[in-house]
Amino acid sequence: MAPRAPGSFAPVVTLLMTARWDIFCKVVDNYGDVGVCWRLARQLATDHGLDVTLAIDDLQTLEWMAPGVDRARAEQTVSGVAIRRWTEATSIGAPADVVIEAFGCGLPEAYASAMAKCARPPVWFVLEYLSAEAWIDGAHGLPSPHPRLPIVRRFWFPGFTLSSGGLLRERGLIEARDAFQRDERLRETFWSSLAMPAPVPGESRISLFCYPNPALPALFDAWADGEDHVTCIVPEGVASGALDAWTGGDVPHAGHPVRHGRLELHAVPFLSQDDYDRLLWACDVNFVRGEDSFVRAQWAARPFAWHIYPQPEDAHRRKLDAFVDRYVEGLDDATGAAARRFFGAWNGVPAAGAINAAWLEWTAMRPHLARHGRQWIEHLLRLPELGLGLVKAARNAL
Repeated sequence: MAPRAPGSFAPVVTLLMTARWDIFCKVVDNYGDVGVCWRLARQLATDHGLDVTLAIDDLQTLEWMAPGVDRARAEQTVSGVAIRRWTEATSIGAPADVVIEAFGCGLPEAYASAMAKCARPPVWFVLEYLSAEAWIDGAHGLPSPHPRLPIVRRFWFPGFTLSSGGLLRERGLIEARDAFQRDERLRETFWSSLAMPAPVPGESRISLFCYPNPALPALFDAWADGEDHVTCIVPEGVASGALDAWTGGDVPHAGHPVRHGRLELHAVPFLSQDDYDRLLWACDVNFVRGEDSFVRAQWAARPFAWHIYPQPEDAHRRKLDAFVDRYVEGLDDATGAAARRFFGAWNGVPAAGAINAAWLEWTAMRPHLARHGRQWIEHLLRLPELGLGLVKAARNAL
């Protein structure tokens, strides 16, 4: 490549726009891993016009959230992203110019070896899990030599500070959310698409997406016995054990809501990512899990509760505490304490007490939490945008 004139970035931009990007994803959390990778791949293709291939080992999960994906096809292109089924026998092809290894999933041995032999080694990012822990600021963006191959990886940490990689936020997200939340007709059309009536005055509409959770039956009891009319929307197959036990086998399914006291349970099919965003925007409260839905609930600017992925020996507690510490900044003492107890009770922290008591305390603070959600968004908007940060780092390296 010809030398670049000082201050001139045109050749670099041209090189970046013609560069190929490969993203490798192995599905562990069923939804969170593939959700993040699909959002990133689609954003790189749509917002940045890049040539992106997503190599993924579970097309069935991707099919649920990405309309147009066919699990039976090993190779296909959807939303401008080339999708390849990744198995041990798969030949992904020649290495791309930029490679993203999602969540430490590793790369195919032959592919990594070919990367090391390239005259210009690919830019290799290891996309890490999101964390609010302080230590990631010092690790974000650091290069690390591969233990066996003559090639360097760079670790990329999503996070909640200016020194982190920030969060995924595609172009136009906030504007689309605001337009939806302002327009009653859009919301009515959305509820109709789910075969559900629009909310009525005095109703609390709650989306529920969680891992198996021992606290759930007591939370159902609190909703059923409470003063408010609660409509809870659950994707089919989620919390099925708790629902079966709590309803005595009368599990909600499409077209068959289940009513107990003040609680009405509705099951909906798994939604595309775009429709899931609309569900979060339309509900009053959102229970989310893992990473992808956790971030999208924050962009929704509604009160939410996060069920973090459980790890042995409560290792996930550090991540939970680190996020809550950041999230409650700016809240008054009573609301902050209620939020901390509710996040803890929902995640089985013994010191947080019973979930039903924590719910009553937390829901009484919902007007404060709703205002805080908008203020929290202002903080998030000042952070780096994850996809753009990767593009800039790749541009500088290429």
